[in-house]
Amino acid sequence: MSDRVKQVAAEEAERVKAITIDAVQSQAYIYPFKGLFYFITHKELWRPLISKLAPTITLSIGVTTLMFLVAYVPQAAVMAFTSGPIAAISAALLTLSESSTLINLLSRTFLIEDALVDVFDGTLLSRNCTNLVEGGRQISSKGDNIARLGKLVKKPFAKFSPNAIVRYLLYLPLNFIPIVGTVIFILLQGKRSGPAAHARYFQLKEWSSRQRELHIEENRGGYTSFGVTAFVLEMIPFANLVFAFTNTCGAALWAADFEKKATPSTRMQEVSKKAQ
Repeated sequence: MSDRVKQVAAEEAERVKAITIDAVQSQAYIYPFKGLFYFITHKELWRPLISKLAPTITLSIGVTTLMFLVAYVPQAAVMAFTSGPIAAISAALLTLSESSTLINLLSRTFLIEDALVDVFDGTLLSRNCTNLVEGGRQISSKGDNIARLGKLVKKPFAKFSPNAIVRYLLYLPLNFIPIVGTVIFILLQGKRSGPAAHARYFQLKEWSSRQRELHIEENRGGYTSFGVTAFVLEMIPFANLVFAFTNTCGAALWAADFEKKATPSTRMQEVSKKAQ
């Protein structure tokens, strides 16, 4: 049994090492920052955000304030036994994470879903991926990259599923482990949220579930590093709304780079499939 445990531990260590190397080499963790600067320098992308700014900021302030009033003190008290002198910081990070999850759940479900799709599609248009976007919505020939976006054919950004909430609650106790637990929690959240950032891309590509799974597995390190960076940015109180849009922009930039790297034969196969 001892030898078996050592073997499993060694295999898992090798897997983590491979994913870490893939994450570093992919440089996917840079795309949330690329999205931030790209969003700032392309003012037409601001319009979907501005249209949702007031109600979402109100929601963010309300949820964050309520969570700190209700959850912070009890969690800090529990963490005083597990985290010692850093209990206040650990509890604050946990409360911010909880607030971010609730804000994302409520805002993506009721407020900003279509606006995020517009930013994703508008960014793809700005990177000359018009053929890709045309599979998901009507495109006009007039105006800037947001004004050109017409009626949606499909709505890809899935609302938060019960399974995602259950997994979040299962991972939540990790935060009671000093420092290491919070890091593991963020890594697990990043591993989950990274592929979700490309839900629109997968739909525009018209990939089957198997094709999506293969693509994600081939780029597991990249998706995890992207998800971790995006998740941490969206933990920042009151700024998480803006980062939701800039992260979406970054995800679209990454998708556009995937398209540039696609071989001509791969594109021909996809075109032929769509034509059938």
